[in-house]
Amino acid sequence: MLVLLGCQSTPKQDYDVGYDFSQLKSFTIVDTHDAEDPFTSDRVKLDISNALQAQGFEQKANEGDFSVNFALKTEDKPQDSGLSIGLGTGSWGKHGGVGVGTSVGVPVGSNDEKLQTIQIDIIDPTENRLIWRGTDQYEFQQGGEKKATKTTETVINILAQFPPKKTN
Repeated sequence: MLVLLGCQSTPKQDYDVGYDFSQLKSFTIVDTHDAEDPFTSDRVKLDISNALQAQGFEQKANEGDFSVNFALKTEDKPQDSGLSIGLGTGSWGKHGGVGVGTSVGVPVGSNDEKLQTIQIDIIDPTENRLIWRGTDQYEFQQGGEKKATKTTETVINILAQFPPKKTN
């Protein structure tokens, strides 16, 4: 269980601190279609709808209390260089010494891991302005069921922070 928690990232959010989120009851999803990743785009749209409805918000075809927009970014996962440098000191009898060493790691396996970042924006449609933004990312190697599951988990994690909780 701790291993799984260690791999999970923490979603980030920012929002208009002066906005009254308690007035929001219904939403409309802005029709966003990502031509580079249409499967994930469709999944995110459905996942947003399901997550917000599970929180008690009503989805409307148009003119909701807030609009939801999202963006996807896919990039290659950065890999460690595998180069490390060490410096040490020691003594042997009456003599001291300093040693410097290097180590180069050779990556084993394929280099096809990707990072998928999902950004979800909540917009006040009357003023057409951003009032909340949440982002998170996950790693994947290929599409299909595993990626669909990670996409759903990521959207749920992001929207778990919406609406923002007031801190006293």
